[in-house]
Amino acid sequence: MEAIAFPGSRGVLPLLYISPQRPRSMPARTSIRAATKKNSTQVKLLTRVEQLKLLTKAEKAGLLSAAEKSGLSLSAIEKLGLLSKAEEFGVLSAATDPGTPGTLLTLSFGLLLLGPLSVFLVPEDYPWEVVVQAVVAAVSVVGGSAAFGASNFVSNLQKSS
Repeated sequence: MEAIAFPGSRGVLPLLYISPQRPRSMPARTSIRAATKKNSTQVKLLTRVEQLKLLTKAEKAGLLSAAEKSGLSLSAIEKLGLLSKAEEFGVLSAATDPGTPGTLLTLSFGLLLLGPLSVFLVPEDYPWEVVVQAVVAAVSVVGGSAAFGASNFVSNLQKSS
């Protein structure tokens, strides 16, 4: 295996490894990340929503009528500009990014560990410290559970048939 390197302040740092057994579809000086991006398939979000019958399930669960009763209808979403805001914040591109489920899963594990860790590390000398323990534990359990569920949901959306 050959390495292309450059001299730096801390010695010679390798930049790119050239393997003699590279795949034929990958040129000699292509990084692994660029090759996987080129060969990865695009997630078709709306097609996957249709395959999973998510709108039918939401309708049967009564989520759509509950949202409408609370004032959240399609016209209200349009007036508030929620779809353009979701697009600005990258929600749709995050739903199609293959790294999103792993990131959400890591976040959920971190949050679920934060609750017990805060109870263990925060002393219980004063009542406000007990309140801090309870609030941090509750927020970490709710946030960790939500991130875990979102990771599973996005992962299911990204699966191909």
